[in-house]
Amino acid sequence: MHFEPFKHRAGKIVKKSPFLRKVFYFALGVLFLRSWHFHRALKKAGQNLPQDASVLDAGSGMGQHSWWMARRFRNWKIKGIDIISEQIKDCNEFFRKSGMENRVNFEEADLVNYCDKNRYDLIVSVDVIEHIENDNQVFRNFYNSLKKGGLLILTTPSDKGGSGITSTRDSSFIQEHVRNGYSIEEITGKLDSVGFKNVRTAYTYGKAGNISWLISVKYPALLIDISPLFAIFLPFYYALVLPAALILNSIDVNTINKTGTGLLVTAEKTEE
Repeated sequence: MHFEPFKHRAGKIVKKSPFLRKVFYFALGVLFLRSWHFHRALKKAGQNLPQDASVLDAGSGMGQHSWWMARRFRNWKIKGIDIISEQIKDCNEFFRKSGMENRVNFEEADLVNYCDKNRYDLIVSVDVIEHIENDNQVFRNFYNSLKKGGLLILTTPSDKGGSGITSTRDSSFIQEHVRNGYSIEEITGKLDSVGFKNVRTAYTYGKAGNISWLISVKYPALLIDISPLFAIFLPFYYALVLPAALILNSIDVNTINKTGTGLLVTAEKTEE
C-alpha cells in the first residue's frame, strides 16, 4: 500500500472547494487516532506557551494540523514547511481564502536543511520523521530552531508494529517509511544526544486504538488501493463501523497503554 498516491488523489478532490477541504480536515481529525493524541498534547502545552507563540508545523502536508492549531489558538503565528511545492502553494492559497494569511503561512523546505535559530516556541511534527533517513540532523535542527524553554511535540510509529510489521517477513504497510518505527530507548537517546531535556514518551494505538485503525483506516485504504470503485461503498461502511471506532479511539486516548504501535513524544529545550 502506497499512501502518497492515495493522499495525492484525495488532495486533488478536496482542493477544488474550501468547504470540501474543511470537511476533509474534520474527517482526518476524527478518523486518525494520532490526531486525538496530538490535539490533547497541544491543549496541555497551550496552557504554558505564550499567547502569541511562534509555531513550526514541520512536515505540514495538506495543512490539517496548522488549520486545527490556527482555529484553537487564534494568536499563534504558525509556519508550515514541507518538501512538496504543490502542497505549499495549495495550502497558502487555501489559508489566504480563509482569511488566515496573517497568522499562517507555508514555505517549501527540506527538514534536513531547515534551521531558523531560536525562532520558535513550539515545533510540532506529526508522523513525519519516519519518512526521513537523516533523522539525527532533523532533531538537531529542531533543537536549534527552538527558543530557550521551547517545546517539541511529535508523533511517530513505534517498533511494536507501527508500520504494519508484525514479523521479520512482513514489509511496511506504508512503503514511504524509511524505518518501521522507533523504540522508546532509540528516540529518547536521539533527542538527548542533540540537547533536549525532559523527554517524555507514551505509547499510542494500544489494543483499542489498533483495532480502530484496522477497521477505520487500513481496511478501507486496502480496498480502495485494489479498486477506486470501493469508494462508492465507503459511506455505508463507515455508517456501520464509525461508532465503534470512535469509542475505541476514546478508550485509547484516555488509557495509559503498556505498549502500542504509535508514540507520542514531547521534549524541551532548557538551555541556549
